[in-house]
Amino acid sequence: MGYFSKREKILITIIAMLIIIIFVFRNPSDDLNVAKENNLVIINDESKTVEEEKNNEEIPSEIIVHISGQVYQPGIYRLFSGDRVIDVVNLAGGLTKDADLDKINLARKISDEDKIYIPKIGEDVNVNSNNSPPEFIESKDDKTSTSKININTCSKEELVSLPGIGDVLADRIIEYRNKTKFNEIEDIKKVAGIGDAKFNSIKDLITTK
Repeated sequence: MGYFSKREKILITIIAMLIIIIFVFRNPSDDLNVAKENNLVIINDESKTVEEEKNNEEIPSEIIVHISGQVYQPGIYRLFSGDRVIDVVNLAGGLTKDADLDKINLARKISDEDKIYIPKIGEDVNVNSNNSPPEFIESKDDKTSTSKININTCSKEELVSLPGIGDVLADRIIEYRNKTKFNEIEDIKKVAGIGDAKFNSIKDLITTK
């Protein structure tokens, strides 16, 4: 059996002492700190995932609706999917004192291209089978003549709410119908200032009956 040299013995002794020193002075909480740090990383990752999911939620899309009748500022307004009748009413300046509140469902959600008509107190209107279009929402899939503006009987405010129809044209339309009744919607082109282009922009919104 061989023996270690004096130099080898000294080297082994030094290595053994270093191992003992490292073991004795090692902080027992180091492992716990490492574990905590690892847990923190996991928690942060989970939080990031939740945040990413929130950011990926559907963003409300922009919609355009037309409101007329008993509001102060009839016209076309931009809103967002999920908005309700009350939202477009507020944008239109609110309801007039003549608005029939018993025939308005302010909580109804609106859709793109809806036409909303706010009736006047005492106005003879029809209610559909589910008793819920008091405000006469006309969707793009359900266009009915009851929600269109009757150019023979409507108010100036309703005429102004039509695309491209301002105060001057509204006055001309009223002046014309006071002399000659509109028998069909195409007759409105006989009013000075209303050509084919303007007629095409309002033809789906008006009626003569």
